[in-house]
This record gives sequence, C-alpha cells and structure tokens, in this order.
Amino acid sequence: MENLTEPDLGPAGAVQGETPALRLFALLELITTRDQLFTLQSLVDQTGLPKPTLHRMLQQLEGANLLTRQSDGRHYGTGARMRRMAEDVLLNDSRHGTRHAILRGLVDEIGESCNITALSGNEVIYLDRVETNEPLRVHLGPGSRVPVHCSASGKLILAQFGPTQRERVLATGALQRFTTHTLTQMDELETELNQIRLNGFAEDRQEFLDGLVCLAVLVPNPSGRSNLCVAVQAPLMRKSSADLITLLPALRRAAESISRIEDHADLGSPEAESVAAGW
Repeated sequence: MENLTEPDLGPAGAVQGETPALRLFALLELITTRDQLFTLQSLVDQTGLPKPTLHRMLQQLEGANLLTRQSDGRHYGTGARMRRMAEDVLLNDSRHGTRHAILRGLVDEIGESCNITALSGNEVIYLDRVETNEPLRVHLGPGSRVPVHCSASGKLILAQFGPTQRERVLATGALQRFTTHTLTQMDELETELNQIRLNGFAEDRQEFLDGLVCLAVLVPNPSGRSNLCVAVQAPLMRKSSADLITLLPALRRAAESISRIEDHADLGSPEAESVAAGW
C-alpha cells in the first residue's frame, strides 16, 4: 500500500456556510485545493467538525460523484463529475475573450501557433488556441487533448507535483510511445522533470508528433502551483528547439498578462482592458 501523508486542511472551523449546500461546497473547495488523498479522520482532525457530520457530508459528495473512494476504502479523491465540471469551467470561462486577445497578440508577435492549456486527469486539454498564418501548421483546436507525458505543458505541470500526485496522474499503465522521441520510461521522465524544475520551462522535442516541437511556460499563480500554461508549437522545418528558446521572453510576457487577468473578476474594469490592449 502506498504510504500516504495526510494533508493539512487548515484550521478548525474552515468548513463554514449558512446552508447545508454551502457547507458541502466549502468542504469540496477545501479538499480540491490539496494535492493529496484524505480520510474521514484527517478531516475530523483538521476541521474540528464532528465525525458523523463529516461522514454524512462525504457520503453526499460521493453519491453525487463529486468525490470517489479509493480501493482501500479509506481514502477519497475527486470524482469524475468534479473533473468534468472543472474542465467546463476552464473551457467556458468568461475571461476567455480577454485571454484570447492576448494569445492572438502573441501569435502576431512570434509568428507561430500558440495555445493555453491545463491538466485534466492524465491529459493536457487545450483551452484556447490561435493558429499561425503560415501554410504549414498542425490543427489542435480548443478541447483537444494530449497525453501528459509527451506534452511540454503536461511535463511542466507535472514537474510541480510531489511523487505521490505524479504517480496518481501517471498510474494508468505504461507510458504510450507516439514517436521515437517519446519518453516511455519513468526514470527518463523523472530526469526530464528535474531539469524542467531547474529551467522553469518545458519542451516537447517531437515527443507527440514527428516534426513538431513545442515550448511551454506556466501562467503565474500568486497562490502557488499553477494549472495553466502558455505554449508555442512549430514544425521543426521552420523552428528548432533552440529557436523556440529565443521566444521565451514573449511567452513569459503573455503568461504574466493572463495571470493579471485571472486576478480581475470584473472583465470590464480598466485594469483588465489595459492588459488585453497591451497585445
């Protein structure tokens, strides 16, 4: 059995709300901010709520498929319905138009296709994409998915995780080979993730499609770990990996701009408009 460390779920009384529905939401919100599995007892210890109350809340969330119980019967994790809701929120976020304007400006500046991506399960999902005007390009529209281990964005997000969560993301079987460049051995992937942590960016060196290279950076998140990336893709005949590295400053400017937009709930605010207008 995997040795699981119980997460710190914050001070007692953190799960609050004026109605039962809001208290359920608060518990779910608390759980989804942690990258570890949890047990009923860990929730009791950390929140100070009565065990019967938490047990009833967990049963309700499990029954709604928002949480799922692990094979040991004690540990819980997010359920399929919760993951689908998270994807829908990301794909249909009201900030989409403003983010798209930044992405469009980035493509106009560097001349290659760019996308915004997030981790979903063991795949990277394309939340938005702007194609280059160059005749040679690969079409991967919003909603497209790429396995995490052969994506620059996926590896970049994985590099932030601890060993337990990386194992959960990748524990769906062998790492599938897509090209002769795909990393299919865990020790190779771990070496790559260590280098990504040092570099602060990640590359896809023809690991998903032959002849296609990619470079990704994280969208900064003031609260810590990020699940958003900005990436550029190009055919090898037009851009080498070394060529893509020269585009890092532009990608990081775009990522910083998107990060600032994420902080503004009112998209009509002068701050949000000025960020988008800067591209």
